[in-house]
Amino acid sequence: MAILQDENSNNKFEKKQIFRKDENLKSSEISYDFKYESEIRPKTFEEYIGQSDIKKKKKIAIAASKKRHKTLDHILLYGPAGLGKTTLASVIANEMNSSVRITSAPALERPRDIIGILMGLKEGDILFIDEIHRLNKLTEEILYSAMEDFYLDMTLGKQQSSKMLRLPLNKFTLVGATTKAGALSNPLRSRFGMTFKLEFYKIEELVNVIERTAKILEVEIEREASIEVAKRSRGTARIANRLVKRLSDFAVVKNGCKVSKELAFEAFSLLKIDKSGLDTTDITLLEIIAEKFKGGPVGIETLAACMSEDPKTIEEVYEPFLLQSGFLERTLRGRCIAPLGLEYLRKKTN
Repeated sequence: MAILQDENSNNKFEKKQIFRKDENLKSSEISYDFKYESEIRPKTFEEYIGQSDIKKKKKIAIAASKKRHKTLDHILLYGPAGLGKTTLASVIANEMNSSVRITSAPALERPRDIIGILMGLKEGDILFIDEIHRLNKLTEEILYSAMEDFYLDMTLGKQQSSKMLRLPLNKFTLVGATTKAGALSNPLRSRFGMTFKLEFYKIEELVNVIERTAKILEVEIEREASIEVAKRSRGTARIANRLVKRLSDFAVVKNGCKVSKELAFEAFSLLKIDKSGLDTTDITLLEIIAEKFKGGPVGIETLAACMSEDPKTIEEVYEPFLLQSGFLERTLRGRCIAPLGLEYLRKKTN
């Protein structure tokens, strides 16, 4: 239940981190160049590469929603970072001929933050909340009635002079994104009509992503170079796009707008990214477990202290790919280096 004061200063709902798809998107909460991202971000399912199973299911759901003239069910997207959850939300909005508003759970600190967003939504709008597992309890409770009944229940005033008020909302679709689906509460999870897990990209899918991005950036890239970039992209489209941007900069300085296999190898050597996609931080993590802790297990807090890194950064940035690649194992007692990880370090040493 939302609590508002009858004071003018508190009636001005702040709309932090709210963007319509045709607005200039600027925010300190967004950690990458949104202008660059918006240029290469797909607008339709045809342009969106990968996640074919999700696309098929979403196309059917969108077609059914249009025929019924009803709002699309709420959608939960989960999986490692960089797989296109934000992009998919924008594509869904475009396919539904609606607008998308983007925010993140850490930005919704106070009740009026989420209330301002909900009251500003138009019929059929898509509301995208990133890191939805980090919503505070009060904000989450406000979303319950908003998602289920499209109402806001609020208390106006204080103590004896307070009164209940129920405000109707325009019907909207909430798209929640998380890297930790298990961290969502059951009441919140149950209000999503559709749940999809995004998978790591295959090499051939990443090659298509890379060549599409290179074309948008007006950079010529050889197929062999695209394959080398794909191998180092850690199965994620976001990293693939960032590497293409770095290679395009390198190409402009070196020999014009063309990326050859040789130039790619030269750039990766300078960037210290090996053919498995591991950088110096990944290798340091494996070496610490193998050498300092004799292969593990080692707790995440201890490992983070040894690396001078934040535990969440290790869990959300480095671990997913190392686990997926079979270099690392996570047990109840802590992290252990896997046989493949030991073999990798041996080959690197030799």
